[in-house]
Amino acid sequence: MPTWLEALLWGLVAGSTLVVGAAVAWWVRVPQRVVAWVMAFGAGVLVSALAFELVEEAQATGGLTATASGFLGGAVTYTLANVALARRGARHRKRSGDQQPSESQVPASGGAIALGALLDGIPESVVLGVGLLEGSGVSAAVLVAIAISNLPEGLSSAAGMKRAGRGAGYVFGVWGGIAVASGIAAALGYAVLGGAGDQTLAVITAVAAGAILAMVADTMIPEAFERAHLVTGLVTAVGFLTAFTVHELGA
Repeated sequence: MPTWLEALLWGLVAGSTLVVGAAVAWWVRVPQRVVAWVMAFGAGVLVSALAFELVEEAQATGGLTATASGFLGGAVTYTLANVALARRGARHRKRSGDQQPSESQVPASGGAIALGALLDGIPESVVLGVGLLEGSGVSAAVLVAIAISNLPEGLSSAAGMKRAGRGAGYVFGVWGGIAVASGIAAALGYAVLGGAGDQTLAVITAVAAGAILAMVADTMIPEAFERAHLVTGLVTAVGFLTAFTVHELGA
């Protein structure tokens, strides 16, 4: 199997849990506190993966300067894009309650929410493709982290979309499209950067890590804390430890 196709498939696998989460939210009434616990767990998983897989790997291959500049650049870029989309109605795209606006409240907010979901998912997928460039196969820890964190993202956001009056076609169109985009992003991450040097790969990996951390802080932790309150930190720590364990077992 061509490696770019392998990257595509892994990206689809990781992105597919968004659709699973959306399906659960659409057909099952999940208590919002449970959604918050799962969101906190997913946040911890992502923080662990970006710390021990992405940033550590970027520093080892490209050095501290490349890693720091890429990491900060990724966080700044994500934040600027997120601010622009928030002004168009996508601020609460991962919230499961009544925070998401309807089309009547904020026209074109549905498109902004879809773009926001795409913004959240692309950095995660690119690193899957970049990871295959090393020739050792996709990182199990990163794959598991993305798949686990995508489940509560899809669940919480789809619940909010449903409360805002958006139909099944929109909800599953968004998450199905993001799953496909995740696969394409992973394939492009491999294909476009195939001849890149260590410094470039380190910067790209660090950019993705910075964007992911900004996303976790801006969109996942607020949803988790609103319902889980004082146990948010504990559940996040369990998620962190789970991903760290996967990393150590695969090392």
